Amino acid sequence: MSNETKSESITAGMVNELRKKTGAGLMDCKTALIEANGSLDEAETILKKKGIASAAKKATREAAEGTIQAYIHGGGRVGVMLELNCETDFVAKNDDFKQLAKDICMHIAAASPLYVSREDVPEELVEKEKDVASAQAEGKPAQAIEKIVEGKLNKWYGQICLVEQEYIKDTSKKIQDVLTDAVAKMGENIVVSRFERYQIGE
Repeated sequence: MSNETKSESITAGMVNELRKKTGAGLMDCKTALIEANGSLDEAETILKKKGIASAAKKATREAAEGTIQAYIHGGGRVGVMLELNCETDFVAKNDDFKQLAKDICMHIAAASPLYVSREDVPEELVEKEKDVASAQAEGKPAQAIEKIVEGKLNKWYGQICLVEQEYIKDTSKKIQDVLTDAVAKMGENIVVSRFERYQIGE
């Protein structure tokens, strides 16, 4: 089947349905559907792969616009302030961007991360954690110890670093996946710059 014939078999309804599911542009949706021979699921996978690749490129661009989002939970017992950055004022005012900031605030309130990413964790804390993990693996072969320590560190980072935590609204994703999806959808670099979490009595 030629591309022209394939194109004719793709209806506006199919394109709109894919657009609703992915947030991608009309032409991107149509191209993906043609490539997938009209299969919505396959077209969604194609768009996701392209989006992740394009998100990786955008990650190097400066994100100097954005929003400060506040969230109060549990009758005033827990509060979160978050700075979420993007590239333009246009995206900063976008409802999807604002909703993303709210969702991440709610996640921080529930999951209590201490740092944005592993790069923010003080080196002395990392060394302490390594020492604890090494002591627990004592007596095992050297290669095994190295793997055990690496595994324990990754698990620890997954508990304390926001971008490595499982997303409370969808545990099949990490917060970094949520950000990558948003970059692919909104077409700009989006980063969590900083946050503060307050809890009564802490």
